[in-house]
Amino acid sequence: MFGNYLIGLREGLEASLVVCILIAYLVKTGRRDALRPIWTGIAVAILLALGFGCALEFGSQEMTFEAQEALGGSLSILAVGLVTWMVFWMRRTARHLKSELHGKLDAALAMGTGALVATAFLAVGREGLETALFVWASVHAASDGTPRPLIGVALGLLTAVLLGWLFYRGALRINLAKFFTWTGGMLVVVAAGVIAYGVHDLQEADWIPGLRTLAFDISGTIPPDSWYGTLLKGVFNFQPDPTVVQITVWALYLVPTLAIFLAPVGFASGKGKVKVPDEQGSRGSQPSKTS
Repeated sequence: MFGNYLIGLREGLEASLVVCILIAYLVKTGRRDALRPIWTGIAVAILLALGFGCALEFGSQEMTFEAQEALGGSLSILAVGLVTWMVFWMRRTARHLKSELHGKLDAALAMGTGALVATAFLAVGREGLETALFVWASVHAASDGTPRPLIGVALGLLTAVLLGWLFYRGALRINLAKFFTWTGGMLVVVAAGVIAYGVHDLQEADWIPGLRTLAFDISGTIPPDSWYGTLLKGVFNFQPDPTVVQITVWALYLVPTLAIFLAPVGFASGKGKVKVPDEQGSRGSQPSKTS
């Protein structure tokens, strides 16, 4: 449940920051008349993400077992690729996010209502589709027949909305650079479990061999139905009897990805430099100087 909560929080907070920047800029520049098209675009993006998630969930139920496993495994790997790109992208570009959104919003204001709707839709829609895909893959991987994974995601999203509102009101000060670093690192760990589960799905669909070749089996030590087995599965997508291919893919993804993400150089060169979103949350209602 914690892993799914983290996904909802991390992904939802990014979307909340985007919304806060768009709304705050319009309010501070006296363009409240443009708020309705912005909210319309945001609402359409949310509905699209929900529809995409429902299509994944209910559409897969009509397939054969092998087709379900093939779809689930393929989408899990795709989701991991997208979320990995997203956490690195956020580390590199978050400091420019505010000015970038302001520039797009200025251009949309000059073009009219339709452009405003499209700007808000595109800004939030990408986050929504990525979130829906990764949440579906993670819930599919960690599902234990209870609604706890979905409850975790919902609580994470609600927390993100609350934090976004507090940032907008200027009531909350937080070091977003450290926040995104730690949550991004934990999300990489969750993603490693998702990609391992996706590989297992593809093995069950006979797309990848080695389903019967186990790396180890500690089901007797950590029973899957025990409270600690359930906890490990919910947080890390832990499996007590993984195949050799699963363990290999898990290690090949987790070790280099986490090392590069946490490194102070290379792709992670933006570490400790994410200032703009922090200023957005800290300054509250101060006028923006970016146009």
